[in-house]
Amino acid sequence: MTEYQLYCMGESGNAYKAALMLQFCGLSWKPIWVDFFGGETRSAEFRTTINEMGEVPVLVHGAKKLSQSGVILDYLVEQSRKFGPKSEDERREILRWMLFDNHKFTGYIATLRFMISLAKTGETPITEFLRGRVLNSLKIVDGHLAHHDFFIGKRMTIADISLCGYLYYGEELPFALADYGHIENWLDRIKHVPGWKHPYDLMPRQRLL
Repeated sequence: MTEYQLYCMGESGNAYKAALMLQFCGLSWKPIWVDFFGGETRSAEFRTTINEMGEVPVLVHGAKKLSQSGVILDYLVEQSRKFGPKSEDERREILRWMLFDNHKFTGYIATLRFMISLAKTGETPITEFLRGRVLNSLKIVDGHLAHHDFFIGKRMTIADISLCGYLYYGEELPFALADYGHIENWLDRIKHVPGWKHPYDLMPRQRLL
């Protein structure tokens, strides 16, 4: 029996963060596909038994059930002793970038991608607003990576795993990563870490595209 179970779907970059961390740490895990597009996360059963927030990812480890990707990444650092901070200053710096990711980076990128590439809304005033926020946050991240191999110095941490979660979806991204060379180089470095796999190779997906 696998030690960890991850409720997830291949389309979710947040779930990918957790799946990638499990993979990088060499932990025994299996994905449990959640039919988001079929309404599973909105069902009373899911919200009662899996996650009251109606979201993936959800990590199950023994009697523990954890949601929110940042919490899951932090827990897996504790379990594996990998990709975490080596000092209190590093802990705060990792937290700083993960909070930025959740508020300014992943949040906007995920919503814009969903609207344009999955829900097929076309361009609207909302997507125009989101695109402006996305491009600004990409500029911030690219500027930081101009001077750093990874977000915390020379080694990968969960800050990197958090921030990269939505950036491996290729043509589904409604912006050009080629405009951000430092981000592309950083993503390539992560791809060369043993265990890396594309989100659709780690988690089941619903073929909508």
